Amino acid sequence: MSRMVSAEDVRAFALRLPRAYEVLVRDQVKFRVGRLVFVALSRDETSMGVGFPKEERDAAIAAEPHKFVLPRPSDLRYRWIEVRLAALDLQEMRELVLDAWRMCVPRSLGATIDTVADVLGDEA
Repeated sequence: MSRMVSAEDVRAFALRLPRAYEVLVRDQVKFRVGRLVFVALSRDETSMGVGFPKEERDAAIAAEPHKFVLPRPSDLRYRWIEVRLAALDLQEMRELVLDAWRMCVPRSLGATIDTVADVLGDEA
């Protein structure tokens, strides 16, 4: 596996997505589209919460408990999962962030980006 994913990696990728912007809420960095949060970094920047289908959450956690954990109890009602950054490579992080972003944007906008390479352009 390559180097550990950092909060800066998450920020750099998330902010390249159309309509995405960064906010600070109670000392926690969050990325939004409109008023919807699609990524939130933990205060210590060792993990991130991302939009994630509720129906797939338990399977992801069971398959890779070193990587995925349940969100706090108050967030269980949302389509959300917590992910340890140290367990991710850059490609996985980008795919999770892109999928979470797609959950927040109109389908027509989400359809304009098929892959992470579409976001990165020449860097892919």
